[in-house]
Amino acid sequence: MSTELKVTAARLHRVRLPLVHAFRTSSHQKTELDHILVELEDASGAIGWGEIASPSNPYYAPETVETCWHIAERYLLPAVIGKTWERPEQVSQFWAKVRGNQFAKAGVDVAAWVLWASVHGLPLAEALGGTRAEVVAGVSLGIEPTIRDLLAEVHRQVAAGYPRVKLKIAPGWDVEPVRAVRADFPDLDLHVDANGIYTESVEHLTALRALDEYELTMIEQPFAPRNLLAHARLQPHLVTPICLDESVETLDDLETALSIEALRVLNIKVSRMGGLTAARAAHDRAQQAGVRVWCGGMHEFGIGRAANVAISSLPGFTLPSDVSASEKYYARDLINPPVSAEHGVVQVPKTTGLGHTVDTELIAANTVATLSL
Repeated sequence: MSTELKVTAARLHRVRLPLVHAFRTSSHQKTELDHILVELEDASGAIGWGEIASPSNPYYAPETVETCWHIAERYLLPAVIGKTWERPEQVSQFWAKVRGNQFAKAGVDVAAWVLWASVHGLPLAEALGGTRAEVVAGVSLGIEPTIRDLLAEVHRQVAAGYPRVKLKIAPGWDVEPVRAVRADFPDLDLHVDANGIYTESVEHLTALRALDEYELTMIEQPFAPRNLLAHARLQPHLVTPICLDESVETLDDLETALSIEALRVLNIKVSRMGGLTAARAAHDRAQQAGVRVWCGGMHEFGIGRAANVAISSLPGFTLPSDVSASEKYYARDLINPPVSAEHGVVQVPKTTGLGHTVDTELIAANTVATLSL
């Protein structure tokens, strides 16, 4: 029997948490994060939590915390409040006229899924169609001041049991750090992520091709997001698979990338693709096309991290996902229990909804702005 839901109230919480270790990519460095938590309440008083895990600056993607707050307040939440729906996939139709703004949409979409799963007494993973009881996790390591510092971080994470390590790279910080890590860990599942900083210059292409020597699992997003043709031109010259991240914000982007053979692996980020609805559809399409997928992360707080664990339980997620333990990034997370990993494996929650209790007191203590509609 179907149950209609109606969101009667919505709240936004801008929450700030410090990172336990500074994280540097090819474009910027961060020591703390502001994310927006989305709280949807239905007529019965049930609550669904989501997280807008956008960066603070427009370096990874055009959206920022400020733009996401504006879009959620002005367009997304008003489109949802008072509407009735039976399935969470229907919720995104309420804001169909809003173009882009995937991070903002993702937080509301996830909250709708969590609310629906809670009302129906289902774990979020089961509501999505997940089949795994556990998810293999990997870690993402930023650009460090020295190779010695990087090696210390890799040793620390391997000792913690993580079977896959991703290294951020940039021109001038690519072949040498990879060579050093591979020398210490000849059998480690290792891949690199450029966040779109490379070009098709001779110098850059030489460096990217040189990485082929180190048996990487993938080279992630070497070129700019919209430069799909450059990825398609490079892939035939590499044994290492190219993985796309920023290039694929929509299912249409994925179709284009598949048609020109610009990727062999897809990083599915719930935040980047506008939520769990779109992420699940991308998983289904990639699986149909024979493209391997994994779940990337945006240093989510516990709410977004739990959503990532849930989507990673789908059968097509055959590569380790960025769902490492909360303690890797935060001294204290916003959910109880925090996401934990044992020997690099995260258990998929079997309890209703998000699978974790949201720590509203900790949220209140770290909130810098709120909004109620």
